[in-house]
Amino acid sequence: MGPTNITYLNPKTLTLIGIPGLEHVQFWIGFPFFVLCMVALLGNFLLLIIIPTERSLHQPMYIFLAVLAVTDLGMCIAIAPKMLAIFWFGSNSMAFDACLTQLFFIHALQGMESGILLAMAFDRYVAICDPLRHSSILTPVFLVKLILMLATRSTVLVGIVPILLKRLQRFRSVVIVHSYCEHMAVVKLAAEDVRINKSFGLFVAFAILGFDIIFVFVSYFLIFRAVFRLPQKEARLKAFNTCTAHIVVFLEFYILAFFSFFSHRFGRVSPYTHILLSTIYLLVPPALNPIVYGVKTKEIRKRVAQIFILKPDTQH
Repeated sequence: MGPTNITYLNPKTLTLIGIPGLEHVQFWIGFPFFVLCMVALLGNFLLLIIIPTERSLHQPMYIFLAVLAVTDLGMCIAIAPKMLAIFWFGSNSMAFDACLTQLFFIHALQGMESGILLAMAFDRYVAICDPLRHSSILTPVFLVKLILMLATRSTVLVGIVPILLKRLQRFRSVVIVHSYCEHMAVVKLAAEDVRINKSFGLFVAFAILGFDIIFVFVSYFLIFRAVFRLPQKEARLKAFNTCTAHIVVFLEFYILAFFSFFSHRFGRVSPYTHILLSTIYLLVPPALNPIVYGVKTKEIRKRVAQIFILKPDTQH
């Protein structure tokens, strides 16, 4: 047995081991994650090509979808290269500052994605509960201000997390039992009082995810109440159909988020189960979101067909 009282003072480099207990097969585990990232990159790039060029999609819901696509691309870029380098090439070392940078982008993009889902719920609420004022409420200026506010909220709150981690000087280990840098994985390495770090991490989680999910639920309670009051069945189905894509995206994000969050802090799941779940939670929504909206939106389906199946009509 080696000594257990070793402490590391201001380490410059950390080691990420990947998926503990599955090191012998993580080379192969990398391939499904690579496919997920490729699907996410292709799907979100297509959305960013189609939405600006298709005039009928110049509506608040699809502007939010374009911002969501940028966020999802950022998430894949923040996680996948280093994770796959660990799985495929054994590139386990990472500079401490690079780890904090990756941590910041992952959590800030999580917060941004949650905020955009809240903005989409608000858009559906206004479209169904107050349709005559939809265009006067969700003006282009309002959309820009809302998106900037959500980006600022996520950047400022999450930006304090690496600053608090940077203040820690003594670590009991420099080995992160994970395939990417995330807040609690780094906090657990510290050999000093981390109550402020843990408390602030919980505050950020509930200030962003908790706040957003409450107001999304409130929005959908009001939406469903308005839908079920419509006299005609066809009108109810049409109104509900405008929400189905967002509901699917919303449920996949928050169910995976809270399952990962609570299993990490309060559950008794094995480390490799938690790491697989948390990685799936971050990489599945970016891959699924374009598919869900592509299936549900006729204009997007049509443009995708033109790009991949038909020759683009360049003469009209």
